[in-house]
Amino acid sequence: MLRLMTKMGKKGASLFALLIFLAIVQAFSDLMLPDLMGRIISIIQNAPTYESSIGELATDVVYTGLIMLAFAILSAAASIGVGYIASKLTMIIVSRARKDVFDKITSFSMVELNKFETSSLITRTTNDFTQIQTSFNQSFKFLIYAPILAICAIIMIIRRNYTLTLVTAVAIIILLIFILLIFFIAVPKFNSIQQKTDRVNTVSRENLTGLRVVRALNAERLEENKFEGINTDLTRTQRFVNRATGLIMPFMNLIMGFLSVIICWIGSYLIDGQFGDSLELSEMTAFTQYATQVLVGFLVVAILFVIMPRAIVSARRINEILKTNNTILEGEDDSKTDEIGTVEFKDVTFIYPGSDKPVLENISFRANKGETIAFIGATGSGKTTLINLIPRFYDVSSGEVLVDGRNVKNYKFKTLFDKLGYVPQKGILFSGSLKFNVCIGSPNADDETFKRAMNIAQAEEFIHKLPGEENYHISQGGKNVSGGQRQRLQIARAIVKNPEIYIFDDSFSALDYKTDKVLRGELKKQIKGATSIIVAQRIGTILDADQIIVLDNGKMVGHGKHDELMKTCKVYQDIAYSQLSKEELAHA
Repeated sequence: MLRLMTKMGKKGASLFALLIFLAIVQAFSDLMLPDLMGRIISIIQNAPTYESSIGELATDVVYTGLIMLAFAILSAAASIGVGYIASKLTMIIVSRARKDVFDKITSFSMVELNKFETSSLITRTTNDFTQIQTSFNQSFKFLIYAPILAICAIIMIIRRNYTLTLVTAVAIIILLIFILLIFFIAVPKFNSIQQKTDRVNTVSRENLTGLRVVRALNAERLEENKFEGINTDLTRTQRFVNRATGLIMPFMNLIMGFLSVIICWIGSYLIDGQFGDSLELSEMTAFTQYATQVLVGFLVVAILFVIMPRAIVSARRINEILKTNNTILEGEDDSKTDEIGTVEFKDVTFIYPGSDKPVLENISFRANKGETIAFIGATGSGKTTLINLIPRFYDVSSGEVLVDGRNVKNYKFKTLFDKLGYVPQKGILFSGSLKFNVCIGSPNADDETFKRAMNIAQAEEFIHKLPGEENYHISQGGKNVSGGQRQRLQIARAIVKNPEIYIFDDSFSALDYKTDKVLRGELKKQIKGATSIIVAQRIGTILDADQIIVLDNGKMVGHGKHDELMKTCKVYQDIAYSQLSKEELAHA
């Protein structure tokens, strides 16, 4: 929590100082009211001494009442100011912290993203911040005001009557014991609630993204039962915590009621002087109000200490993100290179964090400017992992990956990414217009560049059929376009960027054979100077590649052109014959 407090900055610190001042003013004003009420009662009680004029009596009552009204207005104004500043400070801290968390998450490599589940990251940036926001808001409002009120009220009651002070002290001790009991019962459940909320989000996300699969498998009942189980578990825990903390206020009211009755009962004897300690009615009235203020002060602080642990759990989860060190650090090099459009792997081995088995082992090759280099192999052979090393989604365990003759680790991220046009295996589109999605990496691209990219990607035909054409609204995740359309839009997005090196991660798999062939022909014709790195499952997609690398269990088992591999590589032959006949391969 203290670490998050630093997010308020200089402006926030000034507001915090003003908040402290207003909280002191509010507490002081509230502390003046019981004394003034006692004075009015004393004036009325001593009415017989005003023999000269009833008007003088009324004047004193009105005058004291106006002073009470002034302090009440001052307290209300200070309370409004405290509430406003508390809300403003809270939003400053939360908004800055949320931005820092978002920036941190977007800087994560795949290593860090795999450490945190997506559902957990969503919970941390939403539900956890809600807990912190509530805690900060309530703390700023009462954590300064309530202790001042309670401590000053204790001083005031001690000065008035020792016997009633002891009674009040007993009530405070009983109240604190009860609140501490609730505290130790409920607090351990807070961390459990956040973890179970993560689990609810995980299952919800799985079902929403895989809804069609669930329906196709007729597994709705199974998924409903799974969700019902974790939802019931979360509900049971939350109900237990809410019931426990919900007992505080009724118990507080009970203690306050008993305390008022006992003060009046004992006070009546004190007024008569039966205990040898005389007490005025006005003093007893003031004492009752001060005792109430003491209890309220302690109650507010106690409630804050019940709210705070859940916020601390949330703050710890947020700080866990902020304190996570990036395993992939940005280089410093952004100078011009001697080579352009080259990619080279030098004896590269890669092992996933936490694993002891290499996914890639001793991979070496070089792609020169303008060449097309393709990777093929069985599922799990390491094709996607290999190309993910080029944009540094992961860093190699040993060896080097060079782009334009320099180790990718030395580049600034922007410099490296500007050289690459990456088209991922899974179609990723964002909520917004079609043109926004295509030009997201090149926001300054003109209409001519946009149309050229759409033409090369074979996307012009289908966008003319969409309402609004280039302004057609793409829904979240691109759910309102087909898989093939998503792939073509992603390819167009890379073309608009006009990079030195294109990386296609099985980016033609959703296209029909005719569109695939035409698109690859246009790519070869229109982006002659660029290097293309292709991961493919279809032999037909890579037949004309300058180099084909065959992977099997993370190792290179073949390297050459199609005709060479058909003679020398058994794995490549098996893949080829499983897709095409000998006649089709002969006329490829």
